[in-house]
Amino acid sequence: MTATATARAHTNIALVKYWGKADTDLIIPQTGSLSLTLDQFYTDTTVTFDEGLTADDVIVNGERLSAQRATKVHNFLNLVRQQSSRASFARVTSVNHVPTAAGLASSASAFAALAGAASQAAGLTLDRTALSRLARRGSGSATRSIFGGFVEWHAGHDDLSSYGVPLVEKVEWPIAVVALVLDPHHKKISSRQGMQSSVNTSPFYPAWQQIVADDLAAIKPAILAQDFTTVGETLESNAMRMHALTLSAWPPYSYFNGDTLAAMQTVKELRAAGVECYYTLDAGPNLKIFCQNSDIAAITKRFSQQFGGDNVIVAHPGPGIQFLDEA
Repeated sequence: MTATATARAHTNIALVKYWGKADTDLIIPQTGSLSLTLDQFYTDTTVTFDEGLTADDVIVNGERLSAQRATKVHNFLNLVRQQSSRASFARVTSVNHVPTAAGLASSASAFAALAGAASQAAGLTLDRTALSRLARRGSGSATRSIFGGFVEWHAGHDDLSSYGVPLVEKVEWPIAVVALVLDPHHKKISSRQGMQSSVNTSPFYPAWQQIVADDLAAIKPAILAQDFTTVGETLESNAMRMHALTLSAWPPYSYFNGDTLAAMQTVKELRAAGVECYYTLDAGPNLKIFCQNSDIAAITKRFSQQFGGDNVIVAHPGPGIQFLDEA
């Protein structure tokens, strides 16, 4: 007997970042965070529970993963099996339309899609809050990818109280994010490793917790008021202060490369020339530039000249999780 479901989830870019876990097993963050779901980067995942299988079978982008590489997926499926009546193993087929592990939140879309497909295939009927909590157990940022538009992640203090909440799901504000793919390869230090190092060794970590609280208090009303300048200034300063934690950890590390620094300088030059835009980046070298639709042409022209048109991708606010009909 088999049961199948397919889900699509989009990545999100954190505008106010959490960077540190209070509970690494349950993935409870040290602080809240706020993100924007993007339409151009997503993961499609099909899950089939099949009593004929003798182990979980995981295929990502056409490649069958070894049992060791599929450990996180297997552990996540165990959570679904615990919550449902399904005891059988599952076949997972996932296609990432995102450069993996390059700071473009591929784990967010991957585990949000897995949470949706696996829970539905297992016969669970979860509301979006429960689905957000489940997705969080695979990847912290996945808790936000259940929803579209601007999403806040309430840090909470336990499994029940830590989940995403939409702030504005249907974004009617003419804004965009221009993503620069400066290095599509796997990063050497994972987000998980980097966060723990910063929490454990950066002397500035307590200040970071207050910064996040202040930035959330500033950015939420600015989003509701469509105050582009306040949102942009907040997201850019929040990103740089997060990356200051990587430089102040021991041993120090950085996700920047030379192109990252060059792109940051270009954003500043564009602003000085009257093109208002702001940058952010997560655990990777790839810049995301927050801008208004009216400035997309000027921004993409400049960065295409600098890095090549194939490495400049325009995204807009995207939707929450979708369930797809395989037929």
